Amino acid sequence: MTAGEPREPDASKRRGDPTIDRLEVSAYRIPTDQPESDGTLAWDSTTLVLVEVEGGGRRGLGYSYTSQVAAGLIRSFLAPLVLGQSAMEPSRIGYRLFDSVRNMGQHGVTAHAISAVDVALWDLEARLLSLPLATLLGKARSSVPIYGSGGFTSYSEQRLVEQLGGWVNEGMAAVKMKIGRDPGADPHRIRTTRREIGDDVELYVDANGALHPREAVELAGDLAESSVSWFEEPVSSEDRHGLRFVRDHAPAGVRIVAGEYSSRPIDSLRLLEDHAVDVLQADATRCGGITGFLRAGALCEAFQVPLSSHCAPSIHAHACCAVTCAIEPLEYFHDHVRIEHLVFDGALKPSGGELRPDDRAPGLGLSPRRGELEKYRIE
Repeated sequence: MTAGEPREPDASKRRGDPTIDRLEVSAYRIPTDQPESDGTLAWDSTTLVLVEVEGGGRRGLGYSYTSQVAAGLIRSFLAPLVLGQSAMEPSRIGYRLFDSVRNMGQHGVTAHAISAVDVALWDLEARLLSLPLATLLGKARSSVPIYGSGGFTSYSEQRLVEQLGGWVNEGMAAVKMKIGRDPGADPHRIRTTRREIGDDVELYVDANGALHPREAVELAGDLAESSVSWFEEPVSSEDRHGLRFVRDHAPAGVRIVAGEYSSRPIDSLRLLEDHAVDVLQADATRCGGITGFLRAGALCEAFQVPLSSHCAPSIHAHACCAVTCAIEPLEYFHDHVRIEHLVFDGALKPSGGELRPDDRAPGLGLSPRRGELEKYRIE
């Protein structure tokens, strides 16, 4: 094409694809059922940023658990880049959105905002095709095992063992508790939990980056004595060399897990190239949506490292069914399970320790409960 020639029409418009003609975003702050804390933070509410896109007479939704600041970014900056685009090309739009935020940064709230939009775009395409999202993506499996996740450091020992034991009774083969706020007390809490849940259940722990590498290695010896098989974020995911140090010195059988804060494929790639993790985590509400999660899965396939999803089970059940790499159990996180069942119709319920996408419901199979959501609206 030479200067002055008319630009060829967009291929999607030549095909007659439906276009995205509306994007709405809202934010909700939902209180926890009791105060919660982990190794580095304490909180009493969770903010849900919800994106809804329309095109071709259908509406798709996506969301992220993040700051309400993401809602303003979506409304003012991302929405104009999405409107008028083909509703059948979510990955192309997702790449475009990440390119567009180069100068403001591609991490944190920016990545969360893009992720919520990307999930909504995939949900919309699946609904336009009357397919469950997992089917549209191409299922490698029909269901995903889950692990119960909670066990906050703010919990009493009684509440801790009741929650984790309840998940065991529901058929989950693994459960996870938080550690790191009081490292001196952690070995006792872990031993108590192991005794109460029995020896046939996998016990995971998550320090949320609260420890120094040598401190984490010392604790890993106690974890091995209690048959803990999953040590999540012993140090910050930003400290790849620290993670590698812990992985190199932890007892056999204590796997090092991290990656939940990765925003871009390069973040996951660095963890894998540095041999910093035994299991890589990815979070579709943070790493670029479904588009980003599939890319993380491709990296895990290449490096022969298993993948696990972080939180947001109603989204990840579909995404985990589609990736072809080895899959570790999906995180069935207490806060997000509670929120998704509170504000959405169609949130998946576990059966036999697994989540299975509904083959009868298009997209994610979720519908907002408007009346319930309005109780918590902040934007």
